[in-house]
Amino acid sequence: MAIQDFMDCHAQLAMTVNNASHYIGRFAPSPTGPLHAGSLVAALASWLDARAHDGQWLVRIEDIDSTRCLSGMDQIILQQLAACGLHSDQPPLYQSRRSALYQQALDRLIASGYAYPCGCSRRDIELALQRGGRSRARHGELIYPGTCRAGLQGKPARAWRFRTQAESLLHWQDRRLGAQSQDVAYEVGDFILKRADGCFAYQLAVVVDDGAQGITDVARGADLADNTARQILLQRALHLPTPRYLHTTLVLGANGEKLSKQNGAQALDTRHPLAALNQAAAVLGLTQQHEPADALAHWVAQWKCLYNHAP
Repeated sequence: MAIQDFMDCHAQLAMTVNNASHYIGRFAPSPTGPLHAGSLVAALASWLDARAHDGQWLVRIEDIDSTRCLSGMDQIILQQLAACGLHSDQPPLYQSRRSALYQQALDRLIASGYAYPCGCSRRDIELALQRGGRSRARHGELIYPGTCRAGLQGKPARAWRFRTQAESLLHWQDRRLGAQSQDVAYEVGDFILKRADGCFAYQLAVVVDDGAQGITDVARGADLADNTARQILLQRALHLPTPRYLHTTLVLGANGEKLSKQNGAQALDTRHPLAALNQAAAVLGLTQQHEPADALAHWVAQWKCLYNHAP
């Protein structure tokens, strides 16, 4: 079957999905480069989960950090998805156009005492941790010691942080990974909501957008599982519902780390969409398909068998 026939077939499949509001999922790429094999796995997983539950699948372009995003890359990503038969059920949402909403959410957190200004530089944090006998880094990030919790002490405000509470040990259930827990205060500390350069942090933007779009289910790569506890804290502070989470297997690079643009991931070749999809499906534990017209529908049925419990 020709590529155009493949696209037309699955565009029609997308159009037949009902508008059920009980399931709304999303795929949220950052336009810092084209999709690669790892990002296609995340896209396919989220699409399959939505279709398996007769729900909606949305695409969100996470371009809030303009310093990292490339002009026109959003359209390349959308073209790559379309070539693989993955079509959003609504027009894509762009984070770069939603700063006013993020500021409103930050203002609410400030008013309720969940957010406070921070005047610390990275060097300030390093020195404070050394003085306190704590130098443990987390994923290369410093765990903020709460220096500005009681006030700026004459320093100008650089950023805004979320005030974690003493009872910050969270438990939740991941649909693939099972029972999860994290003590945010100890393992993360008071995390950034708005950076010193004025850019809103990923954690705040994603929670605001998930709430605004009515996202009920998040299927994404396992590398993002660590973010879940922080997002749950923000959802609770902003009185937003918590979606169900499913974190998928990652594609690894030659160095054994997550495949990414930083470690040599090649742009997804969509000249042969079924080949690309078969590779992604294999990572997700699905069987290889040889007929383009039936591939996505077959994988939807398989996905239901893998995750046939109530989402």
